[in-house]
Amino acid sequence: MRKTVAAVGAILVLGVIYLVAWPVAIEPVAWEAPINPGYTGDFAVNERLATIERFSIGDKTGPEAVAVGPDGRVYVSTKEGWIVRLRSDGSRPANWADTYGRPLGMEFDAAGNLIVADAIRGLLSIAPDGSVTTLATEADGIPIRYANEVDVAPDGRIYFSESSNKFAPVDWAGTYEAAVLDLMEHGGNGRLLVYDPEAASATTVLDGINYANGVAVAHNGSYVLVVETGSYRVIRIWLYGPLVGTVEPFIEELPGFPDNITRGMDGRYWIAFVSPRNAMVDRLSGKPFLRKMVQRLPAFLRPAAVAYGHVIAVNGNGRVVANLQDPSGGYPTITEARETESHLWLGSLTARELARIPLNIEHWTSDIGR
Repeated sequence: MRKTVAAVGAILVLGVIYLVAWPVAIEPVAWEAPINPGYTGDFAVNERLATIERFSIGDKTGPEAVAVGPDGRVYVSTKEGWIVRLRSDGSRPANWADTYGRPLGMEFDAAGNLIVADAIRGLLSIAPDGSVTTLATEADGIPIRYANEVDVAPDGRIYFSESSNKFAPVDWAGTYEAAVLDLMEHGGNGRLLVYDPEAASATTVLDGINYANGVAVAHNGSYVLVVETGSYRVIRIWLYGPLVGTVEPFIEELPGFPDNITRGMDGRYWIAFVSPRNAMVDRLSGKPFLRKMVQRLPAFLRPAAVAYGHVIAVNGNGRVVANLQDPSGGYPTITEARETESHLWLGSLTARELARIPLNIEHWTSDIGR
């Protein structure tokens, strides 16, 4: 009996030592999580995404981002490294170009090239014939370790995010795994970068971002928006005009983890949420030691993304003008909403299909601000 008690005691002591002292990859930084508005007000619960259409992307998965080409076809980045191309109606998916990495954000430039932020390979350009060219693998002499999203400005410059310069997907078994580490650390490891085609080089626009994610240049090119997923907000950096160089909040205190942001029509910007906020993560924001302990727990005990469909549209002042949800999470981990004249296309981190819903802006905006 005494041996059994001693053995149990030793196991408990070892367990405590493990939770307190075992080395982990993160060095958490104390911060104060902003207020969580929950699904109230402009974010009130609804089921507008419950009736989406789904489209096969062949044998590929994780249609992270969606772009519509000059040819009217729909292009999707996938977990397997391929860009899948579909007809404008979502039919006939075909493998079009292989980046041999993990393509995430995409946007077409004025010449019809598909510009891709690849989490493993950096900034790429894919010609209409499917040939891939590497544009940038470093910025200011610092290697780009986790390129994520991209947008092309009217002047041809390419703005793109590096989510983390510390946690690279190639080192941590994938983009999601690296993202969780960076979010738990909250160490400001992200950057907003810009590639100048004339100089053929990339430079840093802004660093110290907590998981830099979606990027959208203003409709008139006067500013660039970047999603700061780790702080539940979008920030704006002015590029031209009297506020040039100013960095300011665009929309804050969001109810979920914002992912990509895309330009819509009539001055709109669409923001997709990959998951609702996690109460434990928020409570531990000012407790870096406890966050380290959480990181030592088995993976199934740590906070994880929850299936909940949610996208919003905001205007140029950062005001919510449309709110679409599916609490059932039938189409999980939505990463992007791409507006066309007739539909809103949806991308996902984990889904095996692409999705869309008919555009109905007047109905979607009818209850905002009431």
